[in-house]
Amino acid sequence: MNWRERGGVSWLRADLPGATAAFPTRSAGSVKDDPRPLTAALGISARRIVAARQVHGADLLTHPSDSLRCALYVPGTDGEHRKPPDGDGHVLREPGPIGLVYTADCLPVALAGPGGAAILHCGWRGLAAGIAAAGTEAVGATHAAIGPGIGPCCYEVGEEVLDAFAPLGAGVARGRMLDLPEAARRLLAEAGVREIASAGLCTRCEAELFFSHRRDGGPGRQAGLVWLDGETG
Repeated sequence: MNWRERGGVSWLRADLPGATAAFPTRSAGSVKDDPRPLTAALGISARRIVAARQVHGADLLTHPSDSLRCALYVPGTDGEHRKPPDGDGHVLREPGPIGLVYTADCLPVALAGPGGAAILHCGWRGLAAGIAAAGTEAVGATHAAIGPGIGPCCYEVGEEVLDAFAPLGAGVARGRMLDLPEAARRLLAEAGVREIASAGLCTRCEAELFFSHRRDGGPGRQAGLVWLDGETG
């Protein structure tokens, strides 16, 4: 992953086989409120974004078959309000749609393989429910990029959460502090992903860079995006 910046907006870019992922900072504003500053910086069309109502589960939406009903309404542009379906991940089968998940401590995880690309919203519930394996299987993922999320320095959890990840073995938690990125990495590796990159940035610690629900309790959200290489305009 490497840093990019344009027009005052900064993001981490991950180059995956046949796909590109982007993990913006809060310099783009709250993407959930208005994605246009981000899409302008990335040079992509906001009209190509597909998003969903995230429910901390493991259900994936496949595009382009779902694209029309998942298209994100962009405030201030022509178009109609659409009520998005529930889902915590997007599977892309061909160039065009741009998958987006909102985050503010949960992990955005991008995947790519011979079956396409995927972007996953990975909180502890989604990971425990199998979203990493589901996304990997959906695209035959060989490569993954784990974006910024809450780190083991800041993620104190209860026994229910610790028990959910205990089968992953030592090192996933220290006391009550869960290493969510490491849990995601191990689950992806178990599912068959060979190459896994991780941003290694804690959203709660890096207040100047990221929104954090645990730190701020506010509505601000950054995002994780992925698109297949090809025309996205």
